Amino acid sequence: MWNKPKEKSKDIATMQLCANKLDKKDFFGKSDPFLVFYRSNEDGTFTICHKTEVIKNTLNPVWQPFTIPVRALCNGDFDRTVKVDVYDWDRDGSHDVIGEFTTSYRELSRGQNQFNVYEVLNPKKKGKKKKYINSGTVTLLSFKVESEYTFVDFIRGGTQLNFTVAIDFTASNGNPSQPTSLHYMSPYQMNAYAMALKAVGEIIQDYDSDKLFPAYGFGAKLPPDGKISHGFPLSGDAENPNCVGIEGVLEAYFQSLRTVQLYGPTNFAPVINKVANRDYRWLSVLCAADAQMRVISDMVQTKEAVVNASSLPLSIIIVGVGPAEFDAMEELDGDEVRVSSRGRLADRDIVQVAKEATDSVAS
Repeated sequence: MWNKPKEKSKDIATMQLCANKLDKKDFFGKSDPFLVFYRSNEDGTFTICHKTEVIKNTLNPVWQPFTIPVRALCNGDFDRTVKVDVYDWDRDGSHDVIGEFTTSYRELSRGQNQFNVYEVLNPKKKGKKKKYINSGTVTLLSFKVESEYTFVDFIRGGTQLNFTVAIDFTASNGNPSQPTSLHYMSPYQMNAYAMALKAVGEIIQDYDSDKLFPAYGFGAKLPPDGKISHGFPLSGDAENPNCVGIEGVLEAYFQSLRTVQLYGPTNFAPVINKVANRDYRWLSVLCAADAQMRVISDMVQTKEAVVNASSLPLSIIIVGVGPAEFDAMEELDGDEVRVSSRGRLADRDIVQVAKEATDSVAS
């Protein structure tokens, strides 16, 4: 019967191992060792749960630290057997077995000590050679466990989310009175921007307790003097940019279309800085981008704004409205390459680009 103590399913284990005096398996070199971790199953089989990198031409490898979900390692049973195979890598994929050893999550969690030095045993050698001792040893150098929290965990913990909207009012969207415009004010259906706002807003508003959403526009000339603004409140009140619910945002958006002149350029930095300076515990910005735009006019300043905001509880969602490619926007999404400015890297990736607003974001 499996002993299953209570386990925090979100725990992530980070460990590092090294080996000493492994068997030499290569004719013209030493060995190219790597480890394969297996979790034992109730039916006696094993499931691979992690492979380390290969360390070339050494019998005393030190592997890089790696992380693995605790559930993947032991499935809630701290005493469940964890088998580790030690292999010598071969280019053709026919990796040679150096040996194996067993442990458990409970043993590993004790960290570096004399009990976490494991003899690597090769069953074939052990059966054939009477004087066989082992094929080397593997030592646990470090082990730590941290909890990985999700967005829902933060919400349950009392985090308040404040949803802020920023809409592109540059002229390349097209004349709002024409059906070809992304801002077309049709009496029969919502335009592309309205659909994007509704798709995102109806989801996020459930996580905003007061349902008061600051809403801004950028890239337009404002009445009465025709001054260009890159952060004007859709409500028309600089002291109170809040709109009540997503319906209030849509109402203010349509009212702005009737009063402002679409112009340019496409500057993102001012509205990011405006929102970053607000005193919120948690922020989420929606920037609805222009389908015809391929270059952000103030990319240097925008990157600097993103880097400066990366230390704040701020997330930026850039929604691509329309069918065009958003190569310029992808530069701000730090999934692969962290955004940098003036030699300084962003503390974290705070920008997410959604190219199909009504589909990918809503799902």
